[in-house]
Amino acid sequence: MSHIKSDFEKDIRFLTSYAERKAGTPSAKTSAKQAITLKGNMARAMSRHFARCPECG
Repeated sequence: MSHIKSDFEKDIRFLTSYAERKAGTPSAKTSAKQAITLKGNMARAMSRHFARCPECG
């Protein structure tokens, strides 16, 4: 579970930092939206894992 979370968090940090560095540009806005979407994807993936994993659930 920590492996799943760390991979998602790494991608979210990358997209968020890019959006902060390039603030105001169309690509920064896209990166910020992708980071928000990725947070939802992470929540769904962790929820599915928790529901199916015999060790975590």
